[in-house]
Amino acid sequence: MAERMNRHDEFFKYAFGRPETARDFLSNYLPAEVTALLDLATVALAPGSFVDAQLRAHFSDLLYKVKLRDGRDAYVYMLFEHKSYPEPRIAFQLLKYMVRIWERAIKNKLALAPIVPIVVYHGAERWGIGRNFQALLDLPLEMASYVPEYRYWLYDLSAYTDDEIRGEVLSRAALLLLKYIFSDDLLERAPGILALLRDLARSQSGLEDIEAFLRYLATGSGKMTEADLKRTIEAAFPEGGDEIMMTVYDKWVQKGRQEGRQEGRQEGRQEGRQEGRQEGRQEGLLEGIELALDIKFGAEGLRLFPEIREIKDIGKLKAVQRALKAARTPAEIRGVYQGAAG
Repeated sequence: MAERMNRHDEFFKYAFGRPETARDFLSNYLPAEVTALLDLATVALAPGSFVDAQLRAHFSDLLYKVKLRDGRDAYVYMLFEHKSYPEPRIAFQLLKYMVRIWERAIKNKLALAPIVPIVVYHGAERWGIGRNFQALLDLPLEMASYVPEYRYWLYDLSAYTDDEIRGEVLSRAALLLLKYIFSDDLLERAPGILALLRDLARSQSGLEDIEAFLRYLATGSGKMTEADLKRTIEAAFPEGGDEIMMTVYDKWVQKGRQEGRQEGRQEGRQEGRQEGRQEGRQEGLLEGIELALDIKFGAEGLRLFPEIREIKDIGKLKAVQRALKAARTPAEIRGVYQGAAG
């Protein structure tokens, strides 16, 4: 099974990968002298990621193309750090990624355009490192003109009070959830954050946004049990909370199954074998089961997953999947597949 996308990466790109949310964020948090130069109405997401593959568990990135007021091109590059502590050499990493953006422009025979680098950080530890490249070097003054120098803009969520987090509903709620996802106050803060989305529940696209928030809330912190999630939804959505809970749960399971089937079809085409399609069905079920174990029982439930992963019979996996909706303890789930195995 392909490795599941990092939960922080998935949520960050869902929330800020849309131009309207990007415009809202940039208009509220970039320095005024920079936003004065940008025509934010032209912001568009550019394809690709520039982060090293081995660092994607800790960093996500988004590149936006934007016009300057005078019509020339520019970029805003947003690097999201989802570790709980600051990366001391992030200015070096950013420089590498900006060079890759310029290299792509050269390859495509485009003019080099200015890049505004932004670091978004939501760890518990305050950011106390230098925000320019030369701060990394013990540099004699006489050599400064021979060494690259630039400054990045830092958005450290821990430095903002809730009232200071501005923006439209979606971007504000996303930033608040990112702020508290590692916090001991998450259970207390979550209902108020979700309540900001209450009006969105009236539309299909709004329900998709709520689903994305709940998925991150359930899996991003490792602290949220099924009972916690249910209480949070009921507090945030006094009307229709149970319906939202069941709809979202079913979608998560179904999403896992669909992703697995797609994987299986690709493997089947590549290998020309029926096994690819069968494996895809199995992996889709396992994806949904793993997520449900995590949501309902946390670490205790996930301890069952290595055993469940050994089950090859699709019928037995479906029995486990059905049992997860009503099971009250991990032991009940173990009884289902051990009984089926017997």
